[in-house]
Amino acid sequence: MKLLHHDVIVIGTSAGGMNVLCNLLSQLPADLPASIFIVQHLARDSNAQILVDRLSKFTKLQCQVAQHEQTIEHGNVYFVPQDNHLLLQKGRMLVTKGPRENLFRPAIDPLFRSAAAAYDSRVIGIVLTGMLQDGTVGMEMIKRSGGITMVQSPAEAEYPDMPQSVLDMMEVDYVVKVAEMGELIKELVHVPASAMKEPPEDITYEAKIAERLMLDSGDIEDTELMGPRSAFSCPDCGGALWEVNTGHVKHFRCHVGHAYTQESFLNANVESLEETLWIAMRMLEERRTMLHAMAEQDRRKGHNNWSESQKERADELKLHISRIRQVLLANANSKNHKQDDQEEERA
Repeated sequence: MKLLHHDVIVIGTSAGGMNVLCNLLSQLPADLPASIFIVQHLARDSNAQILVDRLSKFTKLQCQVAQHEQTIEHGNVYFVPQDNHLLLQKGRMLVTKGPRENLFRPAIDPLFRSAAAAYDSRVIGIVLTGMLQDGTVGMEMIKRSGGITMVQSPAEAEYPDMPQSVLDMMEVDYVVKVAEMGELIKELVHVPASAMKEPPEDITYEAKIAERLMLDSGDIEDTELMGPRSAFSCPDCGGALWEVNTGHVKHFRCHVGHAYTQESFLNANVESLEETLWIAMRMLEERRTMLHAMAEQDRRKGHNNWSESQKERADELKLHISRIRQVLLANANSKNHKQDDQEEERA
């Protein structure tokens, strides 16, 4: 019987990722007996083809933007399209809009999870530079399915959050500098994969949620299979969140399919609250402007008592507007200080 090797390589990266990807792919030969799948966090209005063209200048591997239901071939690099998730099935890829995970689309966890479900121990998972925690849950699923896990050394990563998050949550097989990854990958793809009958059931189940196969009826009772219903609501759609405790990395998922680590859930709540406050401030400003206009109309008509009443109401709104503005500015300053601290650490 022919032994299966580690021929499915999934890579996740975010901020600072393109330079690292160019470096890594330049170390790999054209006849690499594996397929490489890359998720780089992209803005909705970005162009994945431009990034693929850039990667192609640094490698002999065939680089392309992944296509829906495309057949998987060795020696190829498949790059996620903007505003889509990239999922793997046996022998082919799925490119789907799908709900955001960890605030991103494309997100890393869907690729890693689907790779673990479809190829179990044949997978090599790699997390490179990036912010927040996307990729941590998916990497743990690769580990539990018998695959190999590897992260860029946080000490050299331009943005160490993502590789450090993985290290904080699990034991990783390899922590290496990017300059050393190429030789390591060339060795690992020839190592026989361990024999596993099936990946863990919860991993297969969550992968099917992303494919829209398990919940196509919209039956919310099916979602109970993931774990207990939490006390939290989904920041994206407002629906209930279920707490997924399988493995070692707790995360949350709603009936629609939005998914969050604990940190990304907190970040999503902050973003939702900030958006609500901006809307509230705009509405109060409009109401205050209208009250001033009404007060002026009453003054012209000689209704001075009414005019003074409208002005008092407008002044009261001014106080509330000022308080909301202070909260928003304080939050913006906090974000800027955090970014400055990260820049200083990298310097």
